Amino acid sequence: MATVSDPEKRSEDEAAAAGPPPPNTADAVQSQSQAKLGELAAKRAPVPEDRREPVLRLDGVTISYSGAAAVCDVTMDVFRQQVTAFIGPSGCGKTTLLRSLNRMNDLVAGATLDGKITYHGHDLYGSAVDPVEVRRRIGMVFQRPNPFPKSIYDNVAFGLRLHGMKDRLDERVEEALHKTALWDEVKDRLKSSALALSGGQQQRLCIARALAVDPEVLLMDEPAASLDPIATLRIEELIAELRETYTIVIVTHNMQQASRISDRTAFFTMGPDREGYLVEAGDTAKIFTNPTESLTEDYVSGRFG
Repeated sequence: MATVSDPEKRSEDEAAAAGPPPPNTADAVQSQSQAKLGELAAKRAPVPEDRREPVLRLDGVTISYSGAAAVCDVTMDVFRQQVTAFIGPSGCGKTTLLRSLNRMNDLVAGATLDGKITYHGHDLYGSAVDPVEVRRRIGMVFQRPNPFPKSIYDNVAFGLRLHGMKDRLDERVEEALHKTALWDEVKDRLKSSALALSGGQQQRLCIARALAVDPEVLLMDEPAASLDPIATLRIEELIAELRETYTIVIVTHNMQQASRISDRTAFFTMGPDREGYLVEAGDTAKIFTNPTESLTEDYVSGRFG
């Protein structure tokens, strides 16, 4: 006798026969990236305080625009081959301070700096210091990818040509693209427009452009803010790898990102007068688990900001 099968039972049997569903690509990539970040962090031993070498020193730094202070009286060090994260609510002067570290604020009308910033003991704002050379040694990557409307090759070679570093041009371009894990993705289309790349690829290209001129320090202003989660994790992996060679300062609003990739964290906020100031700076693990200031604890725990 023919029987009518239960639709629910049939669908269960079909699902069992089909096996487990394929893994979500984004979840798989995220899981792999998180594992890699964990491996990189595990390999990196903390540097004892007495062996930390300051590359940049800020002493009583106040930056103003047309006389109005944006960030006030910042004193802190940035150490060699470490990632320092600037965190804090919008408008507290993080990006303003970051831009002062390679004199990008020189290009802003009405911007002034009081106090002192030294780079390996040399006054960064000394009258004899060439700002263009400062920006070669201390590179900058902006929030939104900003490739030039040129080929991939010419984007990376741009700074090299500007600084007269034209020897081994092909080799330097390839090295920079390797450092940003982009070479295998673009090696067959170096003459194609950089604007045809994905957002994440464009941001890695901008990092390659900065690295090509052989800086010591890399400043990054929310480098993953406009990227999707997969591209963001690739940027984080890249930062974790680059800190073995470079000193990195990053502005981020992402607390998880700061805790994942930085060695040290500086927390900024605003006073009643809307002027930004540094609340505290220290090892990232301490800032996120046992900060000195209650204001820091309130911010990293999400009570405000």
